[in-house]
Amino acid sequence: MRILLVEDNPDILANMADFLELKGYGVDCARDGLSGLHLATREHYDLIVLDIMLPGLDGYDLCRRLRDEARCDTPVIMLTARDALDDRLQGFKSGADDYLLKPFALCELAARIEAVLRRSQGGGKRGLQVGDLRYDLDTLEVSRAGKALKLNPIGLKLLAVLMQKSPHLVRREVLEEALWGDDCPDSDSLRSHIHQLRQVIDKPFDKPLLHTLHGLGYRLAESVDGV
Repeated sequence: MRILLVEDNPDILANMADFLELKGYGVDCARDGLSGLHLATREHYDLIVLDIMLPGLDGYDLCRRLRDEARCDTPVIMLTARDALDDRLQGFKSGADDYLLKPFALCELAARIEAVLRRSQGGGKRGLQVGDLRYDLDTLEVSRAGKALKLNPIGLKLLAVLMQKSPHLVRREVLEEALWGDDCPDSDSLRSHIHQLRQVIDKPFDKPLLHTLHGLGYRLAESVDGV
């Protein structure tokens, strides 16, 4: 699932992006209305989280242009600090599917996203699976061969990226960007987290799933053959 976040507050944007990536979503971000409109009309997203008060183009106009001009029916959840009924009605009239009042808990945002996605796509539990390795994105529970596994938050985010891309190679720089953005701690950090992940998901089992392609990156797959 891919989500577009359009929010001009960098702290709120970073918190939402980190939390949703941990839940297994692919996330793109925009900090102004025009950038958000550009991404929303050129890329495919399963849902858009849209702040109303944006520079360049506000959320009402952005949503209206998506619906009326771009004929885009991607579900939209609007974020606002405005609690007046008229503001909420204006949001729905411009094409929003749901409305979340600031400040909000990240767990409530996730619940709203899951509810809107269920309504728009027929729902069901969201999960990833590679071989006998399972990751429930709603509960953040990981298991292999029916055995529950415990991972830290970085391990969960790393696993989500690898499982979403499986069985394809994921380059080292892609993983570093997904985990830390532009603030990668040092060159050995990813290797350390890969080692910790391998200890949990592979070491207790007969068949390894996490494979290193030296000089290239990593892949999660039942077979090491191919890239």
